[in-house]
Amino acid sequence: MAGTFTTGLPGLDKVLKGVMPGDNIVWQADSVSDYRALVLPYTKAAQEAGQRLIYFRFASHDALLPDELGVETHRPDPALGFETFVTQVHEVIEEAGKGTVYVFDCLSELASAWSADQMLGNFFLLTCPRLYELETVTYFGLYRNHHASFALNPITETTQFLLDVFRYAGDIYVRPIKVQHRSTGSMNTIHRWQGDEFRPITHSALISEVLTSSRWPGLRADLRLGFWRRLFNEAQQTYDEAREGRCPPEKEHEVFSRLSQMVLSQDEAMLRLVNEYLGLADILDIRDRMIGIGLIGGKTLGMLLARAILKRHAPELYDRLETHDSFYVGSDVFYTFLIRNGVWWIRQRQRNPETFLEGLEEAQLRILAGRFPEYTLDQFRAMLDYFGESPYIVRSSSLLEDAYGNAFAGKYDSVFCVNQGTREERLQSLLDTVRRVYASALSEKALRYRAARGLLDRDEQMALLVMRVSGDRYGDKFFPQVAGVGFSFNPYAWHKKIDPRAGVLRLVFGMGTRAVDRADDDYTRLVALNAPGRRPESNFDEVCEYSQHRADYLDLAANRFASAHFLDIIRETPGIPLGMVASQDRSTGGGQGAAHRALT
Repeated sequence: MAGTFTTGLPGLDKVLKGVMPGDNIVWQADSVSDYRALVLPYTKAAQEAGQRLIYFRFASHDALLPDELGVETHRPDPALGFETFVTQVHEVIEEAGKGTVYVFDCLSELASAWSADQMLGNFFLLTCPRLYELETVTYFGLYRNHHASFALNPITETTQFLLDVFRYAGDIYVRPIKVQHRSTGSMNTIHRWQGDEFRPITHSALISEVLTSSRWPGLRADLRLGFWRRLFNEAQQTYDEAREGRCPPEKEHEVFSRLSQMVLSQDEAMLRLVNEYLGLADILDIRDRMIGIGLIGGKTLGMLLARAILKRHAPELYDRLETHDSFYVGSDVFYTFLIRNGVWWIRQRQRNPETFLEGLEEAQLRILAGRFPEYTLDQFRAMLDYFGESPYIVRSSSLLEDAYGNAFAGKYDSVFCVNQGTREERLQSLLDTVRRVYASALSEKALRYRAARGLLDRDEQMALLVMRVSGDRYGDKFFPQVAGVGFSFNPYAWHKKIDPRAGVLRLVFGMGTRAVDRADDDYTRLVALNAPGRRPESNFDEVCEYSQHRADYLDLAANRFASAHFLDIIRETPGIPLGMVASQDRSTGGGQGAAHRALT
């Protein structure tokens, strides 16, 4: 072996903690050109180092390496069948021996040639370990979101590196998904390629824009759910025909109405809003980001309707919203979970006002120890691969929640997932979180709320809304600069010019939990919506006295939700734009440091 191995890009080598003998590096990209952009510096570096470089050319796409580079090229033929192709490739590998550098065409075309994702996975299982044993370094390409788990699972489990490549606004971004035998500091972090550097991206808005710029096939329900899949396939066909003028509007509306009652709501009042502001395209978008099947619940529907209303009536405000890339866990996943874990019959007692509190402890224990079907786990894994290590929140979205007349505020759990660690650790954290939210549906607090409102006999299924946490990373802390909660009525009109019907905001620095959960004696910033500049305090000393003192954040190092004093946070965390949220506290002497700041 001549020299050491490298990607040919020093900044990328740094992200990957170096390239070692035996590394198989799989690149997932939307196009061959994006894969080629990484291949060229890699091959150039190998040639300059005097290493033997072999290119396996078998796909119909344009060549990755031009003939003028003089690269040793072999042309195994997948059309001759799986066994012959494997033999042709391995004969070359055995002859070349140790320390060789390899480039493979995009492997996705093998699945097409053999009409089976499973055979592509089998090829990788046969080839990747042998290349590792021979201490080679190999680049493979895959089309992102192109294959079933039959291909992706063996590749993910066997390769040393699995990375995503994105192209957005003219720049290339790289995200390591799997990094074996290395530090995981860069895992699941998107890096922008700028010159010789690969710089990490931490801002949630840019991360969302990069990820949503790539084609996303959605989280399709399990293949055995034939009726659901057939219905959505027909809906997609109807939508396409309507766009081409080959389908009457009445048919499109008929399909939309049917799916609305399957996915969005069965409440007549909500369906009137659905018919006014949503369409078939919106339901198809939901399908693509849905785990399981069933209804998406009241909270999710309320969020989607609010965005649609804002888009129609205030597009200038809608354009200021972060890109929306949430996921939805259908209500049927909840039912299936209860049935498979022996909770169904316990839950039936809760429809009776005489027995609705019986068996709760047993039900909670069974839920918290419950298991999910493998096809649901596969969809959870796909969602986690999309989010990477970005924090998210799992929010309850039951059928009755946020419906007309029933806010259910604080009755069901919503849980933050800091989402750090290995893929398996992050999956276990997600499963524990889902179980916790499911268990809250059978809590005494929630059941007493339903009983008091005569809702025990109403169908109450628990769907989930999984949302990216908005914010930015500051060192090992993640939080938004400002968060809050809005109310449509302001019960505390502190000045005659304030209209209670205009509503009020409670704003906080850091996570919005302190605006929602008023559990201590700290303060929030109150904003009357018709008079936002009119404060309840009469002077600056009162502003400082009644300002927020503690803030919540996500501790990325400890992988947990945390709280600290505002002054401690800004002292430990550089880069916070204090001019947006704080002023100098003159009562402490008017100094310029962090100790002399107050949230205003």
